[in-house]
Amino acid sequence: MDLEPLVARIDPEGEIPPLGDWHPEHAGEMDLVIAADGRWIHEGTVMSRPRLVRLLSTILRREADGRYALVTPVEKQLIHVEDCPFLVVDAEPDADGLWWLTTNMGDRLTLDADHPFTLSQTPAGECVPEVPVRFGLAARLGRNVFYRLVEEAVPFTLDDGRDALGLHSGGVWHPLGLVDGETACG
Repeated sequence: MDLEPLVARIDPEGEIPPLGDWHPEHAGEMDLVIAADGRWIHEGTVMSRPRLVRLLSTILRREADGRYALVTPVEKQLIHVEDCPFLVVDAEPDADGLWWLTTNMGDRLTLDADHPFTLSQTPAGECVPEVPVRFGLAARLGRNVFYRLVEEAVPFTLDDGRDALGLHSGGVWHPLGLVDGETACG
């Protein structure tokens, strides 16, 4: 599928449009994969234009049935996502101890009650935190960010009684992983 007609309907400034308001009748499927490592692969070729990838990321949402779609007011194209569609590539605390996360698509969000870490399993079977971003989409912690945050982590107990390491941010504890050899996510 040619991406140009789809791209022509997107805001060139890369602002996030009101995807929740769009319910196009025309739907299809395109050969686009977001790999677990964050690469966008269209028809077997890695997309090498960051601005185009960012532009497409602004019209990505997760449907109620769990599938992922690029959506415009007149068209919806289903795509395949191997894990989470985004990666957290940076994390910084502010002067008040609130952690700010930045994704590989430039989204910036606070680690708080609206954007909590949850532990989930990657396709490789690792238990790694993810954080909600927008429209049902999540970002997986990149490996370097994960290790950096582990250095800042402190022990705490989850609601289910399991011991974990995590961060306190935005008035909420956020788990980075379980301790004592526990491997089950959730």
